[in-house]
Amino acid sequence: MSNVTVKRDVTIPTPQRGIEMLNNIGLPGLLLIAVVVLVLFGRGKISSLMGEVGKGITAFKRGVDDGKKELDDSFADARDVTPESTVDKDKT
Repeated sequence: MSNVTVKRDVTIPTPQRGIEMLNNIGLPGLLLIAVVVLVLFGRGKISSLMGEVGKGITAFKRGVDDGKKELDDSFADARDVTPESTVDKDKT
C-alpha cells in the first residue's frame, strides 16, 4: 500500500465587514446615531420612553426590596421544632 497525500485548499473565513465596523464606531459615530434617533422619534417620544424605563427600574428595585423583606420576615417567624428529649440530652 502506498501513502497518498492529498493537498486541499483550505480557506479560513474572514470576519464579516459589519461586525468589524461595530468595533470602530467611536464618539462621532455615537453622536451621529443619537442625532438620527432624535430626529426620527422626536424629543417627546424619547423622553416618555426614558420615563417608562425609569419607572420599570424603580418597580424592579421595589420588588427586590419586598422580596428581601419577605424572606427576613419568614426567618424571624421560624421556630425551633427540635423534640424536647433531644434538647435535654444535649444540655447534659
